[in-house]
Amino acid sequence: MGKAVLVVEEDPFLRLIGVTLDPATSAERIAAFADFFAHDLPDFDGWLRRLRGRLPKLFPAEVRLVDSSEALRSALADADFAVVESLPFGAAELAAAPRLRAVQKYGAIPNNIDAAACAARNVPVLTIRRRANIACAEHSIALMLGLSRQLQRTINRISTQSLQAAGFSPRTYDRRHTANSNWARVPNIRLLHETTLGIVGLGEIGREVATRAAAFGMNILYHQRRRQPASVETAHHAHYADFDTLLESSDWVVICLPGNANTRHLFDGLRLARMKPGARLINISRPEIVDRDALIAALRSGHLGGFALDPLYEAPGRDDDELLQFNNVLITPHIAAQPRFNALDDITDLITGLEKKWS
Repeated sequence: MGKAVLVVEEDPFLRLIGVTLDPATSAERIAAFADFFAHDLPDFDGWLRRLRGRLPKLFPAEVRLVDSSEALRSALADADFAVVESLPFGAAELAAAPRLRAVQKYGAIPNNIDAAACAARNVPVLTIRRRANIACAEHSIALMLGLSRQLQRTINRISTQSLQAAGFSPRTYDRRHTANSNWARVPNIRLLHETTLGIVGLGEIGREVATRAAAFGMNILYHQRRRQPASVETAHHAHYADFDTLLESSDWVVICLPGNANTRHLFDGLRLARMKPGARLINISRPEIVDRDALIAALRSGHLGGFALDPLYEAPGRDDDELLQFNNVLITPHIAAQPRFNALDDITDLITGLEKKWS
């Protein structure tokens, strides 16, 4: 039996399949990935050796990266596996792939794969619940908790002097009569419990956010172009709302959308003005989904009660970024999907799953 051929959708993380399986991968790309993972995995070469040792059937293989539906179909003639994230895979692709053993979705929701067509050809559709999506959901909750508990203003400020420097008026209470909780006298601390969360985009990350928000006792609304089946809504405790209703009703809005021409500046001045006064906006997607100038205006006016962002509008950021002047803003430097082991473990699971389909 010859070596396997994998056709893989071009994606920064899916390139790791080629790095792992294809000896033709350039030394420059391997070195770039070693540097990319170094802060969490100093021994990338050792990781590669160990993973390859678990792949007696698949390694070595030929990996073809494709970036369009046309390129995908043209590469499938002798393909054993196809790995896609967003590219459609249906009857036309199956017709072009007579020896295909499996289609792998790089994610848990295979909406872009025609499951019925694959079943008719006895081609399994494999999925993976990506750890990076879980991490992004956890990070969104962390940002919400940070803003609700005023952590961006109070972290490591435990002395009278440091609290005063942050604009507070700390003073202990009369302990003969009261408790001493919040002697720092930090205002505007809020609960997540019993507040309304609006999720814009109930895809893989949005569903992970909903699962966690439900555990906090939040009322969950969601909006996207197509309403989800009742089974999905029930499983994630989410209720569909049109976009305006979601903005007007939500105490928190979390953006879980891809960055593209359709979503650029989706949150413009009009949409931000539509939000419930004092609501807080969390963006763990592409920064350009929120119009920066309109965002600053909404923060300056006080209409927007808070904002959290990961990743940045520009990387590296600047210490004089105007957003940092607001005490109700929390920004982190593109760490939501971390640690790197999320990607490493996902790719390990994906490749070892394909190994099991090779016979």
